[in-house]
Amino acid sequence: MVYQIPPEPAHFVDREDVQARVLRLVEERHGTTASGARPLCLAVSGYGGAGRTELAFRLVRRVAERYPDGVLYVDLDDVRRDGVVELSDVLGDLLRALGADWIAPVFRERARQYWSLTHGKRLALIVDNARYGTEAESLLPASGESLVIVTSHGPLYDLQAGAAVELAVDPLAEADALELLERVARDPRLAAEPDATRELLALCGGLPAALHVAGLWLRRHPGRPLPRLLKALTAELHDKGLPMVERVWDAAYRGLSEEAALLYRLLADFPGPSFTLAAADALLGRGAEAAEDALDELRAAGLLDGASEDGRERLPELLRAHAGRRARADGDAGDRDAARRRLVRWYVRQAQRADTVIAGSRLKLAAEMPPVPGTYDVLFERVDDSTGVSAKRRAYQWLEAERHALFGCVRLAYEAGAAEDWGTAEAWALCEPLWTHFLDHPHYADHIEAFRTGVAAAQRAGDVPALVRMRCQLARPLWEQGEFQAAEREMAQALDAVRAGLGRSDEERRLGASTTEFRGMLRAAQGDWAGAAACFEESRAVHEEIRNGYGVTLQTYRLGEALAHLGELDRAAELLARARADFAADDRARLASRAEFALAGVLVRLDRTEEARALYLAALEGTRGRGGSRDEARVLDALAELAEGEGRQGEASEHRAAAAAARERSGLA
Repeated sequence: MVYQIPPEPAHFVDREDVQARVLRLVEERHGTTASGARPLCLAVSGYGGAGRTELAFRLVRRVAERYPDGVLYVDLDDVRRDGVVELSDVLGDLLRALGADWIAPVFRERARQYWSLTHGKRLALIVDNARYGTEAESLLPASGESLVIVTSHGPLYDLQAGAAVELAVDPLAEADALELLERVARDPRLAAEPDATRELLALCGGLPAALHVAGLWLRRHPGRPLPRLLKALTAELHDKGLPMVERVWDAAYRGLSEEAALLYRLLADFPGPSFTLAAADALLGRGAEAAEDALDELRAAGLLDGASEDGRERLPELLRAHAGRRARADGDAGDRDAARRRLVRWYVRQAQRADTVIAGSRLKLAAEMPPVPGTYDVLFERVDDSTGVSAKRRAYQWLEAERHALFGCVRLAYEAGAAEDWGTAEAWALCEPLWTHFLDHPHYADHIEAFRTGVAAAQRAGDVPALVRMRCQLARPLWEQGEFQAAEREMAQALDAVRAGLGRSDEERRLGASTTEFRGMLRAAQGDWAGAAACFEESRAVHEEIRNGYGVTLQTYRLGEALAHLGELDRAAELLARARADFAADDRARLASRAEFALAGVLVRLDRTEEARALYLAALEGTRGRGGSRDEARVLDALAELAEGEGRQGEASEHRAAAAAARERSGLA
């Protein structure tokens, strides 16, 4: 009996569900009397390094006794030339393995000879690295008692429906990846240094091939601290890739069309962990259909993780590194520069559009980014939308879903501005809509880094108004994180710039009034409510002079909050009620909800609890309508305190649990 698969590896984890399913299928097939002449065919797909070949070997080992006439293996990438497999040669190898006395000279005759030799036999055949279903179909034994496992980088779309049982091999989950790494390395550093271990697992991306390489590095360098070893291994994998798997990825890359190969190389520079078709279109710059076709190719080649339930594509870190190596070897610097510029400007434009949908008319200094040629805009407003999701909610959701790319584009633009004729203005312009994002979805480390970059970009550009605005935006997350001295420095420099560099136009006076408001908010955060009230009064007076109604309403709200803290409850209630009504009339849902929340707090202190409860519930509905987890948690805390004060402990517990869940969603737990 011929047996062409290697011995079992020392370590193998997970895949129990797939193995159990295959065992059931084999049992069912052998329990059927009329199985026909078509073998049981399993299509195992997953990108290189995910362990699909080893899984195929394992499956065959577990059922080998069912196939006493032979276990055969062919790797189509071994005989692929310029993307094409000479199937006649593969049939020749199979015929020789099956003991054929002679080999027919041409493909058609070899196929008939193969069918004759395999008819009625119980064979197991692994066809590794197929790119097309037709390649596998040509190699099927003519026996319903046989088993064929076909592995491929991606789904074999040209197979007829039902022609094979499809089994997708995903990267290992973190717990399984850790188990495999521990088995391979047997190293106490993994338990002793959990943070570095998590980084190591993230680098390996759940790929068994990468985990084996990492385990061998650990065994080879037992005395090195894990963080140092991680740094060296990261450089090694990004520079050279995974042994053996690199050959698979290169083969998949060489089979791509020109546009798919270009998109793959450009994705190495994409500034986020995941992306949409619209972003890929902006990166490629050849139209949405070309981008869609290229993505289809990359999925089929196993060079993408594939679209998830949220419609986003993911390029795992090690595949991104491979794309970078191909870009350095085959790419054109001009293509890369044009793609980065196109992508950054597309993101600036979409973020500005989302900001306008959410916040309407507000103080914005950057010019509106014009449409980017060859791309299309995100449709925040849909004419026939049956989901019930508002345009504002969609815009908020887009900013949150794209935040990593947006933060990355700020860095990308700033770096480009150091050497090229673009990037500096785009870097600080993108920080303006990121401010709107911050107000409801604060990611402090990322927002602080982005706003620092915005300050540096405005300084580089010599744009005084932009510099004032960026310093104010940076100050707030700093003081919210307790970094009051750093926030004071930013505000002092912003105010100095206002006094020294701004003129007397209405727009410049509006910016000055906004800076005074920020100073007031900093005073409030430090507990100086009298100082805060004075700043808000000063700012409101300027807005009244320049007839900026929104500014007047905003400072009315701020002043109402300050007076509430100073104990002037009746006046505070009057101002907050006025601000709430004006915000609602102007369709500013976020600020209306915040005014409702502040007013409810004042009414509780005035023993008007029923009115307060109604306002809290209205504020809760508003925050949930836009996905503002931070404000949602605050309102729920207040409702819990109100219920607790009235003896409704069960209701209070429900509100506190919901508040904890909201904070967890936003990373604020």
